[in-house]
Amino acid sequence: MEENSTVTLLILGDAGCGKTTFLSQLKASKLPSRDDDALSNTLLRDSDQPFLYDIRFARKSFTLEVYDTASPNQHWSSLHPDVVILAYDISDRKTLGGLKKWRNDITRYFQRGTGERIPVMLLGLKRDQRVENDEIIYPQEAYRIAQELHCDRYAECSALTGELVSEAFEDIARMAAMSTTEKGAQGSGGCTII
Repeated sequence: MEENSTVTLLILGDAGCGKTTFLSQLKASKLPSRDDDALSNTLLRDSDQPFLYDIRFARKSFTLEVYDTASPNQHWSSLHPDVVILAYDISDRKTLGGLKKWRNDITRYFQRGTGERIPVMLLGLKRDQRVENDEIIYPQEAYRIAQELHCDRYAECSALTGELVSEAFEDIARMAAMSTTEKGAQGSGGCTII
């Protein structure tokens, strides 16, 4: 991989599942508290896309160019991503239900050749809202769904509290760095949980 190359990442998921807040948290210099207005001041806007993150990982430097599905300026199916993240809201079962459609769209738009497969990660957002009720999605269920959807990785985090955000982003950076190698970022036949 060339120094300072670009890796394109696409985040797909239903509106309101927390994608933009997650990306904003990655750009924020410090984590705001629940009572702080700082998070609303650091939220990224669709017009800011692509969101750029300079990464140094595994002795490689690259720019992570991230597109969120909410962009009104570019239809996501016209992109050529190196890695795709399927995002859902841990506290909203409806967002989990839409993942199969998103996964089918990945195959339809981005996997053109025989045996060609783009690396996919399933990311549970709003972990801070996990409370006991019928709507909640527990990690075991999400991990099973990640396997059914042939995702290479599964992680969850809370952008609001910062819980597991750095670990989730590290795994995203790992997949992005691996996508630049000859072998690529695809798993070897299973989903890895973070």
